[in-house]
Amino acid sequence: MQHALVRDVYTAIITPFTASGELDEARLEMQIARQSQAGIYGIVPVGTTGESPTLGMEEHIDVIRYAVEYANKKMVVLAGTGANSTKEAIELTKAAEDVGVNGSLQVCPYYNRPSQEGIFLHFCALAEATRLPIILYNIPSRCGVDITIDTVCRLRKEKPESIVGIKVANGSCDYVTELRARLGSDFVILSGDDSLTLPFASVGANGVISVVSNVAPDLVSEMCRMLHVGNFTAARETHAKLFALTKSLFLDGNPAGVKCAMELLGLDSGVMRLPLVKVNQATAAAIRKELVALKRMT
Repeated sequence: MQHALVRDVYTAIITPFTASGELDEARLEMQIARQSQAGIYGIVPVGTTGESPTLGMEEHIDVIRYAVEYANKKMVVLAGTGANSTKEAIELTKAAEDVGVNGSLQVCPYYNRPSQEGIFLHFCALAEATRLPIILYNIPSRCGVDITIDTVCRLRKEKPESIVGIKVANGSCDYVTELRARLGSDFVILSGDDSLTLPFASVGANGVISVVSNVAPDLVSEMCRMLHVGNFTAARETHAKLFALTKSLFLDGNPAGVKCAMELLGLDSGVMRLPLVKVNQATAAAIRKELVALKRMT
C-alpha cells in the first residue's frame, strides 16, 4: 500500500461475537462484504471499535487474518496492532504483516503515559521492525497523552517511508491545520471522529476512520466522495443527515452504541465482552429513533 492510497473512508469494523461471547466468523464475513458492496475503501479490524483490549493475542491475529481473507483484495486492510508495550506492538504488527495486511494503525501507548521522547522511540522501533506503512493514532482522551505536532514532524522526518499518516482524535482543527502546513500534501491525515470529518477536511484532512460507516457505509462514503471533489455543499447535507445518528451512537461510549445499532439492524448479536456492556434503554431508544429517521429500519 503506497501512502497516497490511504486517503479515503476506512471503517473501524466491529468484532462480532456469538451469544456466548465467542468470535462470530460468519457475521464478520457478512459485515466485511457489506462494507465492500457500499464502496468503502478500507477496513480497520481490531481497533478500539473492534474491542481489541478484550481479545487475546491469538484472537487478535485471527480477526486480522479473517479480515484480509474476506476483504479479498477489494478493500485495503489497515490492522489495529498498537499496544502500550513496544514489544507487544511489534509482535502484533509482524504477525499482521505475515497474514497480508496493507498497513498498520498504531495507537499512542496508553495508560503508562510515556514522554514525547518515549513516544518517538516507540514508533521508531515499530518502523524499524516492519515494512508496513504506519498510521499513527492520536487519541489523548483514551491514552492520557497527546502526540505533539513536533513529535509527529520528527517521526515523519526520521522515518518518512514508514510513518505515512495519522488518525486524529483530539478534536482539534488547529492541530490538523498545523500538521498540514508543516508536513505538506503527502502526509495523510484522517479524522478519528465522525462528527469532525467535514470540518477536518476543510482544513486539510484526507478522510476518516469511521465508526458510523459500520451502520451507514453508503452515506459516509458518499460524503467523503463529495469532499474529495470539493463539493462541500453536498458533503454538508450528508453530514447533517448523519449527525443525529452519530451523536446517538456515542451516548454510552464506543463500541456499545454501534453494536446496539448493528443489533437493531439484524447485523450483529450486540454482545460485548466485560468490562464493556450494552447501552441503557434510553440510549437504545435514541439510536432506534435515528435509524428510523434515516429509513434504515421501520
